[in-house]
Amino acid sequence: MTGSPVAAASDAAADRSPLACPVSRIAAWLLALTGMYLVLRLGLVGALLSGLLVFQLIHVLAPLVERKVRGDRARIIAVAVLASVIIGLLILAVLGLVTFFRVDTGGEQALLARVMEIIDASRGQIPPWAQPYLPDDMSDLKRAVSAWLEAHRGELSLAGAEAAQVAVRLIIGMVLGAMIALYDEQPIGRLGPLATELLGRASRFADAFRRVVFAQIKISLLNTTFTAIFLLIVLPLFGIRLPLAKTLVAITFVAGLLPVIGNLISNTLITVAALSISLYVAIAALAYLVVIHKLEYFLNARIVGGEIQARAWELLLAMLVMEAAFSMPGLIVGPIYYAYIKRELVDQRWI
Repeated sequence: MTGSPVAAASDAAADRSPLACPVSRIAAWLLALTGMYLVLRLGLVGALLSGLLVFQLIHVLAPLVERKVRGDRARIIAVAVLASVIIGLLILAVLGLVTFFRVDTGGEQALLARVMEIIDASRGQIPPWAQPYLPDDMSDLKRAVSAWLEAHRGELSLAGAEAAQVAVRLIIGMVLGAMIALYDEQPIGRLGPLATELLGRASRFADAFRRVVFAQIKISLLNTTFTAIFLLIVLPLFGIRLPLAKTLVAITFVAGLLPVIGNLISNTLITVAALSISLYVAIAALAYLVVIHKLEYFLNARIVGGEIQARAWELLLAMLVMEAAFSMPGLIVGPIYYAYIKRELVDQRWI
């Protein structure tokens, strides 16, 4: 299964006339940029990314299925089954991760008990002025949690509604990605100039997503591997066992899918857990994380930059600007948007 023939024709046209800029192409660029802006403003980043993920996975795996079947109808049915399997596996992966967290932590009561143990063990490691802010026992911790929940009931109900809305959008995005992949399997009739140019833009954007996101997954796997070695192998060799070590490794992978902020989350949790052992272990863990994981910001730029032929400073600047303009969603899609825009400029031979 290869790229769209319409996109290939658009590429060939760009190669033949590098400075030519048909009206249909300008209109397609304007529509593409407007769509990219609306995705950020309307909170559709999750739906866009989930749809593109399913679309790319189907494109990667479809050739393996198509070799086993003959006929256009059979091929479409096989790809439809593959799409259903991919969506089901992604949903099961999320549910499995949630189940793992619950099993490893032992549930709400066990998690509160573990947190209280960490707090008790950390009392001697923190400054005296901070100790009055720590709960004295389990009942005090429960009261503090209940008071916080009561004070933020409105925000939590809104957050719960937003979480349900995001989950629905993710599922709809995955279904749309599968439907578009199925449509891509069918013969394309004669298209007008604007439709041809729009398909070319969509093909370039999907390719930018594939390059950037798959590279980010590599980075997260690398970070998780180093963290797992440190928490599950190095520290136990010295007789040190961090509480909830497996959960911390899983959090490192999930959070590592988010550029920069993901490492801050996982690093903070690991340092707090290490503080429950001793101040020296916390310092060692923090130093290790600074040396290994804090470099992820630049590692991200180098690996992703290699995929899209961009220098590290270009990608860092794009992420900085997008984060300042659109907050976290902008930071997440910043590398993808930059990869797409640069691909357009390179193909047009303007840079």
